Amino acid sequence: VQLQASGGGLVQAGGSLRVSCAVSGVFFSTYDVAWYRQAPGKQRDLVASITTNSWTNYADSVNGRFSISRDNGKKMVYLQMNSLKPEDTAVYYCKLVKGSQNYWGQGTQVTVSS
Repeated sequence: VQLQASGGGLVQAGGSLRVSCAVSGVFFSTYDVAWYRQAPGKQRDLVASITTNSWTNYADSVNGRFSISRDNGKKMVYLQMNSLKPEDTAVYYCKLVKGSQNYWGQGTQVTVSS
Protein backbone atom coordinates (compact mmCIF):
# COMPACT_ATOMS: atom_id res chain seq x y z
CA VAL A 1 0.00 0.00 0.00
CA GLN A 2 1.37 3.42 -0.94
CA LEU A 3 0.08 6.91 -0.23
CA GLN A 4 2.00 9.67 -1.99
CA ALA A 5 1.23 13.18 -0.81
CA SER A 6 2.16 16.18 -2.94
CA GLY A 7 1.33 19.81 -3.57
CA GLY A 8 2.75 21.41 -0.47
CA GLY A 9 4.80 24.56 -0.60
CA LEU A 10 5.22 28.13 0.58
CA VAL A 11 2.28 30.51 0.32
CA GLN A 12 1.45 33.92 1.75
CA ALA A 13 -1.28 34.35 4.32
CA GLY A 14 -4.65 34.64 2.64
CA GLY A 15 -3.53 32.48 -0.26
CA SER A 16 -4.65 29.06 -1.43
CA LEU A 17 -3.03 25.70 -1.94
CA ARG A 18 -4.23 22.23 -2.87
CA VAL A 19 -2.51 19.13 -1.57
CA SER A 20 -3.11 15.75 -3.14
CA CYS A 21 -2.66 12.15 -2.12
CA ALA A 22 -2.26 9.38 -4.66
CA VAL A 23 -3.15 5.92 -3.38
CA SER A 24 -2.15 2.54 -4.72
CA GLY A 25 -2.28 -1.05 -3.58
CA VAL A 26 -5.80 -1.04 -2.09
CA PHE A 27 -9.41 -1.01 -3.23
CA PHE A 28 -9.53 2.73 -2.64
CA SER A 29 -13.27 3.29 -2.80
CA THR A 30 -13.81 1.05 0.24
CA TYR A 31 -11.67 3.21 2.55
CA ASP A 32 -12.46 6.35 4.45
CA VAL A 33 -9.76 8.97 3.98
CA ALA A 34 -8.47 11.74 6.20
CA TRP A 35 -5.95 14.54 6.22
CA TYR A 36 -3.96 15.21 9.37
CA ARG A 37 -1.34 17.83 10.10
CA GLN A 38 1.54 18.15 12.50
CA ALA A 39 3.30 21.38 13.37
CA PRO A 40 6.77 21.35 14.96
CA GLY A 41 6.57 20.35 18.61
CA LYS A 42 2.87 19.59 18.42
CA GLN A 43 0.76 16.45 18.11
CA ARG A 44 -0.68 15.25 14.84
CA ASP A 45 -4.26 16.51 14.52
CA LEU A 46 -7.16 15.61 12.28
CA VAL A 47 -7.90 18.30 9.70
CA ALA A 48 -10.62 16.76 7.54
CA SER A 49 -12.08 13.40 6.63
CA ILE A 50 -14.26 11.94 3.91
CA THR A 51 -16.11 8.64 4.04
CA THR A 52 -16.75 6.10 1.30
CA ASN A 53 -20.11 7.84 0.83
CA SER A 54 -18.34 11.22 0.55
CA TRP A 55 -19.62 12.52 3.86
CA THR A 56 -17.15 15.08 5.12
CA ASN A 57 -16.03 16.34 8.49
CA TYR A 58 -13.71 19.22 9.38
CA ALA A 59 -11.80 20.48 12.36
CA ASP A 60 -13.28 23.69 13.72
CA SER A 61 -10.07 25.54 12.91
CA VAL A 62 -10.41 24.91 9.16
CA ASN A 63 -14.17 24.64 8.70
CA GLY A 64 -15.28 26.99 5.95
CA ARG A 65 -11.75 27.42 4.60
CA PHE A 66 -10.68 23.89 3.65
CA SER A 67 -12.45 21.35 1.46
CA ILE A 68 -11.71 17.63 1.19
CA SER A 69 -12.68 15.61 -1.86
CA ARG A 70 -11.92 12.26 -3.45
CA ASP A 71 -11.79 10.77 -6.93
CA ASN A 72 -12.28 7.02 -6.66
CA GLY A 73 -11.52 6.46 -10.32
CA LYS A 74 -8.11 8.10 -10.02
CA LYS A 75 -7.52 6.85 -6.46
CA MET A 76 -6.85 10.40 -5.33
CA VAL A 77 -7.84 12.51 -2.36
CA TYR A 78 -7.49 16.27 -2.29
CA LEU A 79 -7.45 19.01 0.30
CA GLN A 80 -8.21 22.46 -1.05
CA MET A 81 -6.99 25.08 1.41
CA ASN A 82 -8.18 28.67 1.12
CA SER A 83 -7.65 31.76 3.24
CA LEU A 84 -4.53 30.20 4.65
CA LYS A 85 -3.14 31.44 7.95
CA PRO A 86 0.36 31.17 9.44
CA GLU A 87 -1.05 28.75 12.01
CA ASP A 88 -1.89 26.35 9.17
CA THR A 89 1.86 25.77 8.75
CA ALA A 90 2.51 22.05 9.24
CA VAL A 91 3.33 18.79 7.55
CA TYR A 92 0.13 17.43 6.07
CA TYR A 93 -0.45 13.66 6.00
CA CYS A 94 -3.11 11.57 4.31
CA LYS A 95 -4.48 8.45 5.95
CA LEU A 96 -6.64 5.56 4.80
CA VAL A 97 -8.96 3.89 7.29
CA LYS A 98 -11.12 0.77 7.11
CA GLY A 99 -11.98 -0.92 10.36
CA SER A 100 -8.74 -1.80 12.11
CA GLN A 101 -6.69 -1.13 8.98
CA ASN A 102 -5.01 2.22 8.57
CA TYR A 103 -2.24 3.46 6.34
CA TRP A 104 -0.29 6.73 6.40
CA GLY A 105 1.39 8.71 3.66
CA GLN A 106 4.76 10.38 4.02
CA GLY A 107 3.52 13.96 4.39
CA THR A 108 3.93 17.20 2.50
CA GLN A 109 5.11 20.48 4.02
CA VAL A 110 2.83 23.50 3.91
CA THR A 111 4.30 26.81 5.05
CA VAL A 112 2.21 29.97 5.31
CA SER A 113 4.12 33.22 5.66
CA SER A 114 2.64 36.27 7.37
